[in-house]
Amino acid sequence: MQYTTEKIRNMFLEFFKKKNHQIVCSSPLIPNKNCNLLFTNAGMNQFQDYFLGKKTYPFSQVATAQRCLRTGGKHNDFQEVGYSEYHNTFFEMLGNFSFGAYSKKEAILYAWELLTDKKWFNISKKKLFVTVYYKDHETYNIWNKIIQLSTDNIIKIYDKKNQKYESDNFWQMGDIGPCGPCTEIFFKKKNNINNLYNLDDKKQCIEIWNIVFIQFNKINNNEVIPLKIMSVDTGMGLERIASVLQNVESNYQTDVFKKIIKNICNINHLITTHNKSLNVIADHIRAAVFIIQEKIIPSHEGRGYILRKIIRRALFHGKKIGIKKTFLYKLVDCIIPPVIKNNQILDNKKYYIINILKEEELQFNITLNNGLKFLQKTIKQLKKNYIHHKTIFYLYDTLGFPIELTQDICRDYNIQIDQKQLDEFILQKKNNNNYNKKNTVNNIIYTNFKSKFCGYKKYETIAIVNKIFINNHETSKILKNETGVIILDKTPFFGESGGQIGDTGIIYHNSIFNVHDTKNFMNATGHLGTLSSGKIQLYDTVFAQIDKKKRLRIQNNHTTTHLLHSALKKILKYPIEQKGSFINDKYLRFDFTYPKTIQSREIFNIENIINKNIQKNIIIKNKTIDFQKAKQKGYIFLKNKIYKSKIRTLSIHNVSKEICKGTHVKQTGEIGIAKICSYKSIAFGIKRIEMITGITALHKIQEKEKKIYDIQDTLNSDYLSLIHKIKKIINYCETIKQENNFLNQIIITSYKKKLINKIIKINQINFIMHQVNIHNTKSIKLLIKELIKKICPGIIILFYQYNKKYIFVIGVTKNLVFKIQATHIIKIINKYIKSTGGGKPELAQCTSENIVDTMKIKTYLQDWIKSTILYI
Repeated sequence: MQYTTEKIRNMFLEFFKKKNHQIVCSSPLIPNKNCNLLFTNAGMNQFQDYFLGKKTYPFSQVATAQRCLRTGGKHNDFQEVGYSEYHNTFFEMLGNFSFGAYSKKEAILYAWELLTDKKWFNISKKKLFVTVYYKDHETYNIWNKIIQLSTDNIIKIYDKKNQKYESDNFWQMGDIGPCGPCTEIFFKKKNNINNLYNLDDKKQCIEIWNIVFIQFNKINNNEVIPLKIMSVDTGMGLERIASVLQNVESNYQTDVFKKIIKNICNINHLITTHNKSLNVIADHIRAAVFIIQEKIIPSHEGRGYILRKIIRRALFHGKKIGIKKTFLYKLVDCIIPPVIKNNQILDNKKYYIINILKEEELQFNITLNNGLKFLQKTIKQLKKNYIHHKTIFYLYDTLGFPIELTQDICRDYNIQIDQKQLDEFILQKKNNNNYNKKNTVNNIIYTNFKSKFCGYKKYETIAIVNKIFINNHETSKILKNETGVIILDKTPFFGESGGQIGDTGIIYHNSIFNVHDTKNFMNATGHLGTLSSGKIQLYDTVFAQIDKKKRLRIQNNHTTTHLLHSALKKILKYPIEQKGSFINDKYLRFDFTYPKTIQSREIFNIENIINKNIQKNIIIKNKTIDFQKAKQKGYIFLKNKIYKSKIRTLSIHNVSKEICKGTHVKQTGEIGIAKICSYKSIAFGIKRIEMITGITALHKIQEKEKKIYDIQDTLNSDYLSLIHKIKKIINYCETIKQENNFLNQIIITSYKKKLINKIIKINQINFIMHQVNIHNTKSIKLLIKELIKKICPGIIILFYQYNKKYIFVIGVTKNLVFKIQATHIIKIINKYIKSTGGGKPELAQCTSENIVDTMKIKTYLQDWIKSTILYI
């Protein structure tokens, strides 16, 4: 049987469908907002809430082919890609899951049947062995007694030294939370393996399936307690099992990658198809296509940075194998067809993906060339086989050269990097530049508690303290000056969501807890802040009060975001899609897809429509309805977001209908006025508009008017004549500029004749050093260029005095540059007098102060030239 990658995927899903599993579509690469992952990195991500026991899944057993991306954190395969035969950035994870439907025995029997039965994958039983957690005797016995696997082919994996539950075969969602033993199935690539226990030797064996039994809840480092229901979570990499069934030595030799690599070679006229760099490019273009289709664009942070480093690493490896022209975007066509059946939307976004890739490729070529020149020069000058971490950071921070590329190049040259020092230095730099906000919570807080939000109607309420966390650890009290998170049974504080920032305010009792942010942790609302007086304990009755003025300004901005979205669709007459939003008390930001430039008249029209709807004082209606019903009724929603079955909707009469749980004004008239203060393009096909509302907008308008009044007073003009007068001044300045250019040319011609007579000969070199009465460096440089034509070979130093400073401009003819450079002469001047400056080998300038005698400098330079240049 011929096992194509597509056939393997279909066989897996068909097998579990016959075992009464519900087949569930792959979730987006962008996880649910409540998840702390940048990208979906495992098949279980979309089922996290069900493993935690937060929700009940509608089906008790399911199977998926989940699209995943691993480029950082615990599952960081990025540096292995291309060098390892079985690591990929983007991959598909085949998985079957049970939420209490079956346990260890059934899960293992299913896996064994699929892998070994002749109807299915038909892998020889002799080619398989397994690992188990050393305490999981039940799993060991299933393999040994039911499957009848010999004890030689069952390996027990122990805890790491002095670390309880820290084992490769004890799976954990995090430091605390759901966990349990796992059993892994390995394929023997060789019949006679020398050392079965060397699981990392991919030449001898490869892990193809991991079956996790989620039967415990870890409450601290040393203690786990049984869960009421045991779940099963399995994962088998599609690309890995394809390499086994297609009988090849690498993921990159499977049908999917062979096609991409062949296209890379055809497009760029490459002869070989066996090269590590080709593997990198094939993997990374595949990953980039899937990330971009999720509306992620290259940027300097978050998901956008991950995308950028993937694209740039691919481009670097293209350059490494001799590809000089832009090529990456040309590969999109060979990636999309194989996945159309699983992702129809990908084909519709083909040209958008192509344009994003092309734009990024063109931008990076300059960065890549500059970075490579600097790094190669640095490597040549190294005395030891080690590059300093500050050099790597300079390349990244100043030249924009990705750290991952520097690591790749250093690996090729066998140059060592102290990764620990580099990580610490980057962290230090981030802290110094306030990258990390003070008092933020870095990890997700796991709690089963559910807070009731009453903030739609109330700004304050009496509540009970149900949970307290300090440094993400649950505690019974919080004392003065301590920073932590308080969770109440009910709260008027809105937790950051849907682009809207969290509320601030106070929680008080016989104490004051200043809330500086509010976040959602699953169904609980966390109030982040610092206790300024007294103490707060569990189950205290407290008074929770938000900053009402700030909330009202936020509500103005949030409702205006909906009005803006509606106005954009009306004026631009294009099916724009929301790319992101940010709403605080000062302004709102709205990102959206639009391929053209928005004209100024369109901006004014958008602004006018918004303000007309504000003046109509339209009543805002909120309603909680079924999500499917909301879709049918045409409510706007984010396609990459996962919604609950019941959702909150917002309607502004016939202007806007959106799914939104944010806080809003009751009537549009409360907004007062709205003003667009910024419009720009932030990436290819992505636009950003920023707006201000209410009193903030009024102040901005008044500030601009005051500046106009100041200009009127300065120009002695009224408002109606202002533009005419400014144009008149501009025209006058242009005339003066032309006259100056004409006069400068006369001065330059005059000085040229005069200075030629000042030439002295030093060892057959023409030398001029003279003070000029031209206080314009640009004109002096033009004069030097004119003189160079007449006195080659020669050295020209012209200077002038301005505000007690001397400005020197040095020119050297091209046929002397190999012996002496203009920049070198600056260093010579600097030995005699203190100066600052720089430039190019043929033309440079410097500035000096407090020069007593310029003739002494001239004599000094003449003597130096005489001793330096003996012949040409």
